[in-house]
Formats: sequence, C-alpha cells, structure tokens
Amino acid sequence: MALLLDTGVLYALADADDDWHERARGLLHKRPDVLLVPVTVLPEAAYLIRLRLGPPAELAFVRSVVAGELSIQSLTSRDLDRIAAVMAQYPDIGFVDASVVVIAERLRLRTIATTDRRHFGKIRPVHVKAFELVP
Repeated sequence: MALLLDTGVLYALADADDDWHERARGLLHKRPDVLLVPVTVLPEAAYLIRLRLGPPAELAFVRSVVAGELSIQSLTSRDLDRIAAVMAQYPDIGFVDASVVVIAERLRLRTIATTDRRHFGKIRPVHVKAFELVP
C-alpha cells in the first residue's frame, strides 16, 4: 500500500532534533509502503532543509530522491483545477497542501503522513469522510 508524505514529515526525517523525528522514523519502519510525494512538496521540503539544516542536508535529501527512495507524483491539468477548488473551499490551505489533498483524492488514499494537523484535519475529501493523519 502507498503512503502519501507531506513536507513536514520529510523535514522531520531529515532533522534529528525535530519534535516529529522519532514518530516519522517509527512510521516508516512500521509501514514499508511505497512512499509517494507530490512534486510540489519537493521544493518546499528542500527549501526548509537547506534553510534550517544547511546545504549538505539538502544535498542528502536530493540524493535520496535521485536514488528512488520516494515516488514522485506529478500533477495533471485536472489536478490543477481541483487544487484551485480546494483552495477556494479552504482559504487557509495553500497550493502545496491542496496538491497533497488532490493527489490523495485521485489515488483514493485515505492516509496522509503529515505533521500539519491544523490544515489537513479541516479537509473533507471527496472519496472518504476524513483523512487519517499519521504519524
């Protein structure tokens, strides 16, 4: 089964001092799923890693992507339309979070790995009553 990852979990995995680090690591050790990441999440995660942890950490993140540790999910034109609709319905949700929602909907995934309970907890996806947010 596939697990969709948001920026916060990717950052937490990179930063051993992050409050979510152990929970994120534990989740991935318990769930040997295919790790899906929307293409929109990559620059946001890379930016945060570089800003807070430095260029070597960002390079390590990029190398993990190159090595195929993450399955990158592209956006379709339909996805872009739905992203706009999600952003209009939930004004607190930005483009990146909306893209995570839309890819989860398209792939009919119930679970999102995220540290962002505030935003994702509000969303009512089209395919399930609510997302299961982990870790």
